[in-house]
Amino acid sequence: MSITENVKQLIAELPQDVKLVAAAKTRTPDEIAEAVAAGIGIIGENYVQEAEPAYQKIGNRVAWHFIGHLQKNKVKKAVTLFDMIETVDSVEIAAEIAKRCAQIVKTMPVLIEINSGREAQKAGVYPENAEQLISAIATMKNIRVTGLMTMGPLTMQAEELRPCFRETKVLFDRVKKLALPDVEMRYLSMGMTDSYKIALEEGANMVRIGSKIFGQRA
Repeated sequence: MSITENVKQLIAELPQDVKLVAAAKTRTPDEIAEAVAAGIGIIGENYVQEAEPAYQKIGNRVAWHFIGHLQKNKVKKAVTLFDMIETVDSVEIAAEIAKRCAQIVKTMPVLIEINSGREAQKAGVYPENAEQLISAIATMKNIRVTGLMTMGPLTMQAEELRPCFRETKVLFDRVKKLALPDVEMRYLSMGMTDSYKIALEEGANMVRIGSKIFGQRA
């Protein structure tokens, strides 16, 4: 099936209140443009340098989400390109985002990346440390926590990820109940091509889908 057909099928299938992020890692600007023409409203990019040519072609017709690991030296460029950063996992990176956003008079919505599989080699804050991180970021200007994001271990099958998604949803609800000032728990970004159906069952309202839209990467 074509990118256009894949997008239309996905949009028809997803509940209306679920945000669909097209994960565009390694995809060409033309492929991304086709997905946008078919109805995609959010593009997710893993690398700032990969996002630039696509952004130049498509511009502000869609929202741009950063969904990769953000290095400190890329923040200055990232805050000009992206409308949301889904992968904040430290006070240091949050402070850099806040600083760079202040320079361009912008407030950046961010999601806190939760390392729900507690993988030592992987980015993300462990669930038990998330509330402390969110409280610290909440005091910063020009950055606003708007939810959580998680991946879960890539080595796991979709059904095995369910406990990771469930724990992240429990954390999401707990933080929401805290009603912290300047924290708005709106988005729970969980699930990719192989796992989004499980993620939706566990409460995701944002999914990041790549190969089901664009086909398998070469």
